[in-house]
Amino acid sequence: MPGRALICQLSACLAAAADASPSVELSKAWAPAAAQAGADVPVYMTIANRGAEPDGLLRFRCPAANFTEQRTTDYGEGAPAGREIKSIPVPANQTLVLAPGGYHLMLLKTTQPLKEGDTFPCSLTFKSGGRQDVSVTVAAEGARAAP
Repeated sequence: MPGRALICQLSACLAAAADASPSVELSKAWAPAAAQAGADVPVYMTIANRGAEPDGLLRFRCPAANFTEQRTTDYGEGAPAGREIKSIPVPANQTLVLAPGGYHLMLLKTTQPLKEGDTFPCSLTFKSGGRQDVSVTVAAEGARAAP
């Protein structure tokens, strides 16, 4: 019987580990190229929330920039403008696409030129989904869609 108890404990641990997997998945992260350091560059990606509860993107950090912000595009007065927001909501059981004209992330004062084809790491922190690392691919300068 001791072997059976051990198997049951192991099964319970495996089930708990499966439940602990992050409910938030990141994919298709990209940013347009910037020829010089010091530029402000948007970052876009797809965020899938596989969980039954809504989540929120609280923090975005990236060594390719001195500062970062979460933003939305404000269409209030005249031309569209990016406006900083405290968090980006990620609805339960839905996929959110950060794209030009909507929610996006901003690299402020890049620390290096961003050349087409390069990649760089970033980390995102979610309210419930914890910290997630993602590799961002650099698209052509002025790109409006993922490479």
